[in-house]
Amino acid sequence: MADSRTVKDSMGEMKVPADALYGASTMRAVQNFPISGIRFPRRFIRALGLIKQAAAEVNGELGLIPPELARAIAQAAGEVAEGRWDAEFPIDIYQTGSGTSTNTNANEVIATRANQILGDGEVHPNDHVNKCQSSNDVIPTAIHLSSGLAIKEELLPALGRLQLSLDTKAEQFMPIIKTGRTHLQDATPIRLGQEFKGYAGQLEESERRAEQALADLAEVALGGTAVGTGINSHPEFAARVCERLSRATGLALRESSNHFHAQATLDALVSAHARLKTIAVSLWKIAGDLRLMGSGPRAGIGELNLPEVQPGSSIMPGKVNPVIVESLTMACARVIGNDLTVTLCGQSGSFFELNVMMPLGGVTALESISLLTNSANNFAARCVDGIEATARGPETVEKGLMLATALAPVLGYDEAARIAKEAGRSGRTIRELAREKGLDEATLDKVLDPATMVEPGLEGGSTSG
Repeated sequence: MADSRTVKDSMGEMKVPADALYGASTMRAVQNFPISGIRFPRRFIRALGLIKQAAAEVNGELGLIPPELARAIAQAAGEVAEGRWDAEFPIDIYQTGSGTSTNTNANEVIATRANQILGDGEVHPNDHVNKCQSSNDVIPTAIHLSSGLAIKEELLPALGRLQLSLDTKAEQFMPIIKTGRTHLQDATPIRLGQEFKGYAGQLEESERRAEQALADLAEVALGGTAVGTGINSHPEFAARVCERLSRATGLALRESSNHFHAQATLDALVSAHARLKTIAVSLWKIAGDLRLMGSGPRAGIGELNLPEVQPGSSIMPGKVNPVIVESLTMACARVIGNDLTVTLCGQSGSFFELNVMMPLGGVTALESISLLTNSANNFAARCVDGIEATARGPETVEKGLMLATALAPVLGYDEAARIAKEAGRSGRTIRELAREKGLDEATLDKVLDPATMVEPGLEGGSTSG
């Protein structure tokens, strides 16, 4: 290796790039895992740096490492958290299942940088940077912290943004009455705004589920060290680190009450990701409805005009497709698939005192949060905000067969059903056929008024205003 230096670890000597901050153990991992080229993302490295920074400060407070070393380590770890040394984390995510390679990578980078700050070589990656820690508790803690921060700082604002867009459209579309649909068949009338209110309600629930995912991730494994017993860790270490991390991030982190469970499973991550999957399912339902209502413009339902954002065909001039919706549903499909990956990481990776599929589980969860965040923001800005209602929805109401529902209290269910079937066969309207049954125009105007059928709390077919 040109421009290299020789460094040692517990297994012997290794050559590493001359200007690299990492050492022999990191280099071994780079050589051992030439799998995907996918590295831990910025969010995870940030979380790892924050943990190491807080750990150094606490170790200094407890007198476990000299104050000057603690300050240098904290400064170096802070630089890692800020993103200054991301290039120094070259290890593939398909690595040792505990993430030990990446924890060691962080220890080596921070130790080297701390020694640069100090101007001497006193800081040791294991004895000082990793004091009171193990990969087995640091990596799951970093997974929880990075995922929690991504939900708090990115996903929740994105879901709130989309909810606001849908609520705005609900208010705008509330005067518009159209035919409802159940089983993809005509049903009684509904306000277009009521449909959008339902979508906004899904986003409100999605925000609640994201908050529940945060709660799942609030308890961290730090303090359990190797197998959950806390060997080589000060009894106050984890609680103090959690307090510092909570102040720094705004997350309510706490040390696990059962370290044996926290390190041996990914149960909390599996639960949190299940909530992310539910959010993806909600977004897909909304996107699917808008795509169908916007289908056409001539041969489809055509009740909505979706924003035209790009040409839709290389051969058909003037064709425009619902590409933002398509992008969203593909992202949702990925998140739903990711849920199986996280589930398998929790199920198949948990053996005795340690889960050994942590890197994949953590990176997969972060990808899901990112996909949901970016897709929700994009869907709001490039689709929902620009949706317009057409005249098609209101035009179909008078021709709707399920207006016969409003006749049931007056004529009885069976007679109303006969009128509906006759209207379907003949192409005549419910009003015309009901008139032939002897109902006067004033009664028909009152009973078949669509506005009385869409008011919350009124039974279908009610003649009250």
